[in-house]
Amino acid sequence: ISSVNEQCYSHIEWIVVDGASKDNTVKLIRAGFKRNLIIISEKDKGIYDALNKGIKHATGDIIGFLHSDDLFASGDILKEVADSLQQNDVDGVYGDLQYVAKEETSKVIRYWKSQKFTPLLLMRGWMPAHPTLFLKREVYTKHGLFNLDYKIAADYDLMLRIFSDSSLKFHYLPQVITKMRVGGASNRSLRNIQRKSLEDYKALKANDIKYPLKVLAYKNLSKLNQFVTK
Repeated sequence: ISSVNEQCYSHIEWIVVDGASKDNTVKLIRAGFKRNLIIISEKDKGIYDALNKGIKHATGDIIGFLHSDDLFASGDILKEVADSLQQNDVDGVYGDLQYVAKEETSKVIRYWKSQKFTPLLLMRGWMPAHPTLFLKREVYTKHGLFNLDYKIAADYDLMLRIFSDSSLKFHYLPQVITKMRVGGASNRSLRNIQRKSLEDYKALKANDIKYPLKVLAYKNLSKLNQFVTK
């Protein structure tokens, strides 16, 4: 909430999706947010169902996500993203991600540095860090929402659909956009990591990516050099 309130960009619509929690979450949100706010608090079918609800309720030109344990890297991030989309005349912008310690967000555990997109990167298992990805709303209109058949890899499936579309243009913003506390759904246990790999493979096949096992191996191995504190 603090990283949201610190944003210097003013043309923002905040949509908070809560899974009908019984604690003080909604009360804290109402008390904490200082911007245009819509709260949806109802039972859902998981993370991706919640994200789909946010997309459906969005009326803005650009859609991005900030998960409950994440924060924006600085107070001017959303202005940088908006300016980048406009100046480069693109359909999406993405940047770098830092995994940080849960109690000490200045301590970097893993640094996900992205790069300029080329179609060949999809064959190397590349994807941008999803929490750093901002897309024009028309992209979702064209390619649809998150597929709820995936419990952990629906973001990878969606990005394969989007980045395989040669009519879309993307811009890499070479800076940290989002900080993510360690312990996310896809990497909190060995079982989840195994399930993520199986779902990644399913997504690769569903999106007609050649040599899916090879691509999956590239995808997993490419993460090793991220575990360097920067």
